[in-house]
Amino acid sequence: MEKSIIIIGSGFSSLAASCYLAKAGCKVSVFEKNSSVGGRARQLKKEGFTFDIGPSWYWMPDVFERFFKDFGKKTSDYYKIDKLDPAYRIFFEDEIMTIGDSMEKICTEFERIEKGSGKKLKIFIGKAQDNYGIAVNKILYNAPGISPTELVSKDTILRIDQFFKTISQEVRKNFKNPKLISALEFPSLFLGAKPSKTPSFFSFMNFADFGLGTWHPRGGMYEIIKGMESLATELGVKIHTNHAIDKIVVENAAVKGVEIKGALIKSDIVLSGADYHHTETLLDNKYRQYSEAYWDKKVFAPSSLLFYIGLDKKIENAEHHNLFFDANFETHAEEIYDNPKWPSRPLFYVNIPSKTDPSMAPKGCDALFILIPIAPGIEDTAELRNHYLENILKRFEEKTEQSIQNNIIFKESFCVEDFKSEYNSYKGNAYGMAMTLFQTAFLRPKLKSRKVKNLYFAGQLTVPGPGVPPSLISGKLTAELIQKVL
Repeated sequence: MEKSIIIIGSGFSSLAASCYLAKAGCKVSVFEKNSSVGGRARQLKKEGFTFDIGPSWYWMPDVFERFFKDFGKKTSDYYKIDKLDPAYRIFFEDEIMTIGDSMEKICTEFERIEKGSGKKLKIFIGKAQDNYGIAVNKILYNAPGISPTELVSKDTILRIDQFFKTISQEVRKNFKNPKLISALEFPSLFLGAKPSKTPSFFSFMNFADFGLGTWHPRGGMYEIIKGMESLATELGVKIHTNHAIDKIVVENAAVKGVEIKGALIKSDIVLSGADYHHTETLLDNKYRQYSEAYWDKKVFAPSSLLFYIGLDKKIENAEHHNLFFDANFETHAEEIYDNPKWPSRPLFYVNIPSKTDPSMAPKGCDALFILIPIAPGIEDTAELRNHYLENILKRFEEKTEQSIQNNIIFKESFCVEDFKSEYNSYKGNAYGMAMTLFQTAFLRPKLKSRKVKNLYFAGQLTVPGPGVPPSLISGKLTAELIQKVL
C-alpha cells in the first residue's frame, strides 16, 4: 500500500527528502508557510536585481553532484556552475589577501605573507583532504545519529586525537602570521562555532575551501532550489506554498497528520525540515522530546544582519566574495558566543554576484549583499540596522577606495526578527546548531522522534549539521530511516 508522507518546510533538507521518498514510491506532499519554496535559501528580485536571501557560497560541489546522480541526473541538467577566480578576497587592516582558484596560487600567496608557509600549507591541506574523504564517504552519509558506534572505524580511531583538539590549536601550531591564521580558521565558521570550539578533524572544511574551490551557480544559489523543486515535481511530489502548519496531530502516540487552518490533513508519516524547536511546539507537551531548558543550553550558530543593496554603478577593487577582517576576530566572536550583544566593531562579508554573473544586476549596476554575524536572540530594531549599515558602508568605501553611498537605488534588510517570523528560527539564528564536540553526530537532536511513532526530522539542527551540503545529506539520511519502515 502506498504510504502518504507530509513534509513540513521546503528548504534543502525537505526537498532532498521529498525526492528520495517519492522515488521510493511514496505519496509525498510538501507544505511551505511562505509564498515560495527554498526555506532560508529564497530569492529577492527587485528592479532588475537578483539576490540570494540566504546561502551564497557554493562549496563541496561533489555533494550536489551526488544528490542529482542518485536520480540519474547531473547538476548541469538543472543549472550551470562556474569556478570563481579568485575564490575570494580578504581585507585586513593593512593588507589584502587573495585566495585563488588553485593550491599553487594559494601557496604562493601564503608564501608572500609568511616565508615557508607554502610548504606547510600543502601538508596541512593534504591532511584536510584525508579528513574530507573520511568525513564525506564514511561518516556524513552513514551516520544518522542513532549510536556512538557510527563514528567508530579504523580511520576515526587513528584520528581520535583530532576530535579533542581544536581547529585553532592545529592551525596555530603550524602558522604564526595572524592573517594566515584567520584565512585558515575562516571555513570553520560555516559550522557555526568558534574555531577554538571546533574539533580539528573538521579541517576537512579547509580542503572544501582551498582544495575543491568556490563556485557560483549562474543566476544564484536559488537555481539549486529551482532544480530540486523541478526534480521533486518530476518524481510526483506535490508542493503547496502559503500553507503554514498549525499543529502536528497525534493519536495514541502515533502521527495522524497535520492541521492547517482548522482542517486535518491525514498522513501515515510526517517529516519536518522546519526549525526543530518550532516543530516540537506544534506538538502537545507530552510528545516533545526536548525541553526549553535543553534548547537554551545549546550553542547556536550566529544570526545575521543582512543587507540587499542595488547600486547604479559598478564596484571597483572588490571581488565576487569579500571578507572584511579589518577588526579583531576574538572580540567579535566573544560578542556573539560568550557575552551576546551587538558587536563593537564587527567583521563582515560582502557578496557582489554581478561581478561574475551579469544576470544578477542591470547593465552598469551591481548587486551588493552584506552579512554581519551577530548573536542570536539579541534586540533587533530599525535604528540598530541603520547604524550598522552606515558603519559597514564607510569601512567598505575606505578599504575599496571608492564612494558608493550616493549610488544606492534601494536597500532591504533582514535580521533576527525576520529569521523568527519568516523561518520560525530559534532565537533568530541563521545557521542552526553549532558543530562543537558535544553537538556532533549522535549528540545532536534525533532524526526520529522517540515519543511519536512515524514522526521524523531533518535540517540544520539535527545531523549532520549546519550548511547547505549537510542539509542535503540530512534529507537523505531521514528518507533512508523512513524507507526502513515502509
